[in-house]
Parts: sequence; structure tokens; C-alpha cells
Amino acid sequence: MAAVDLTPKQPRKAYGGDGGAYYEWSPADLPMLGIASIGAAKLSLAAAGLALPSYSDSAKVAYVLQGTGTCGIVLPEATKEKVVAVKEGDALALPFGVLTWWHNAPTASSDLTVLFLGDTSKGHKPGQFTNFQLTGSTGIFTGLTTEFVSRAWDLPEADAAKLVSSQPASGIVKTSIALPAGSAKDREGMALNCLEAPLDVDIPGGGRVVVLNTANLPLVKDVGLGADLVRIDAHSMCSPGFSCDSAYQVTYIVRGSGRVQVVGPDGKRVLETRAEGGVLFIVPRFHVVSKIADASGMEWFSIITTPNPIFSHLAGKTSVWKAISAEVLQASFNTTPEMEQLFRSKRLDSEIFFAPPSSN
Repeated sequence: MAAVDLTPKQPRKAYGGDGGAYYEWSPADLPMLGIASIGAAKLSLAAAGLALPSYSDSAKVAYVLQGTGTCGIVLPEATKEKVVAVKEGDALALPFGVLTWWHNAPTASSDLTVLFLGDTSKGHKPGQFTNFQLTGSTGIFTGLTTEFVSRAWDLPEADAAKLVSSQPASGIVKTSIALPAGSAKDREGMALNCLEAPLDVDIPGGGRVVVLNTANLPLVKDVGLGADLVRIDAHSMCSPGFSCDSAYQVTYIVRGSGRVQVVGPDGKRVLETRAEGGVLFIVPRFHVVSKIADASGMEWFSIITTPNPIFSHLAGKTSVWKAISAEVLQASFNTTPEMEQLFRSKRLDSEIFFAPPSSN
């Protein structure tokens, strides 16, 4: 594969107004999106902002980066919407055919900001979501004649025409209408708070991981993607490793910052950069990636393009090196038995995350 720019990028504003804005990453700016057929976008709603009902051509995982609010979800063939109260750290799986709306309360003290990552391989544009609005100036009913709309809704043509044209905005509005509040019942099985969920990995002084799977968020199965939230402490390191099942890793830096290195075929370093909160980058298939956090630590949310990803680590107690015989390791490195033993004796208690040397 020819050299591709893997540099982390910020999104561009696609549309918005007083109620908020919708931002997206484009394959033109981040070529790996098109190669991996991954879409990435971010919604930011001001107080009283409403993202109008829409559906997408792609299955997605939504992750609430900031704020509290509500999300209305209508599953295919459902007779009633689920209204889910959402807050920072919530992850939701949104399969194909799901209709959603998002709302930030009029009394909110901060924006409601939501990240969307998903598979566009069956979409209209590889690497970019296409959202279909139901209402507003770009709503799908604006493309039907008044006769069709009136027949569909069983309304007089004059009323149908008025209803279709009554919302002049597109995508996002600001509303004073009291909207439905979320319920605990509707939240069950629809949202998982990654900041409160049991940890799948917890390394003192190193980092923590929460993995989204079919056990804690059943709809993940229908989305076909794996996802996780990773938090590493100040100056800690995430072990070099790669996805060994041909998956792409799509990473959004939630907060903090750190250094990132990615190595591809022929031992060539294809990315060496410092990533900060708000950027997105994609690791190509089978490429090795590692991160070291700055003093502020580092937190990222990732999707992996398979529902049950398998990773191989190249350092730590689960490293593939620990499984290789001493003789093969010695010959592979062309080193002495003493150096092989020293190498094998390290990182016997460290898994995935490594605290800074001063903490060891």
C-alpha cells in the first residue's frame, strides 16, 4: 500500500446554528477513513438544542463526550420510541435502520457533545456518514409532491404542504417545547456508562479499560463493531501491539495528550506524533501501535472493525515473546543466553499498560 497520511485530525463543521453544530471528519482530510470505510462525526448541542429526527446509512456507536441530555431511539418495527437519559461516558449502539433524535435541556450548563463512529462499507460514501433528515428544509418529505404527502398522512393537501414547510431549519434547531424525559427502563440495554462500568483491565499506576461487548451492551452485535474506553495515567505506556484479525483501530482522543508511534511493514515507522484531545486517527490493519501519555494522562475511545477483536501484544506478561522458546528468541535476536534470560525476566507482572519507570 502506498504511503498514506495517518496524522491525527480535528473535524470540520458541516452545518449548524443557534441550537448547535454537526462536525465530521472527511476522507479528503483523513484518507484512512475511505480506505477503512469508517465514518466519524461529532454533534454538539447548545442548551435547548435539538438534533431533528434522522436515520443513517451506517451502523454506529455513539459516545457521549460531555454533558447530559436525552436521546430518542426508534428501532425498526418498534411501535414506540425509547427515550434514553444520557450523560458523559455513555455509549450507545445504533444499528442500521434506527431513527434517532438528540436533545440538550434548556437549563443545561454545558453543551451536549456526542461522538459517532461507524461502518460505512454499505453506505453511499465510503468514509463518511449520510444522514437522512425526516423534517426541516432538507427533510425527505420535501422531495415528495403534495399529493404523495397528503395521501401518505391522510391529510388535506393544504395541511400536508403547510406541515412539510413549517420547519425552515435543517438538522439542528433550538426549541422551547418541553420534550420527553428519559426513563431508567428505556435505558436498560440501550446505554452503558463506560466511566461507571466494571473494569476489564485495571493496572495500578498504569491504566484502565472498559470494553463494550454483547454482554454489557447487546446491540453491539447488530452494529458489528467492537469498542472500548481506555484511560492511562501520567507518563504511562500502552504496550506495543496489533490487531491480529485484520481489523482497523479508530481512535478518538477524549482528553489529555501523549505521543503515538505506528510501525508498518518492513519495520518502517509510519507515524510519530503527539495527539491531543479532540483528534481522530486510524491504525491500518496489522500495524503496531503504542502510546505514552503526557503529564496530564490520556483517555481515548476506540472502535475496532470487528465485534470481538483479538490483539497481540509485543511487551508485558501477555507478550507473544513470553510464549516463544528460549532458543528461538535467542536466535531471532542474535543474542546471548544471558541477554535472552534478562529479556524474558522483565515485565512478568505488567499487562498492557506500563507505569513510568519512577513508579516501578
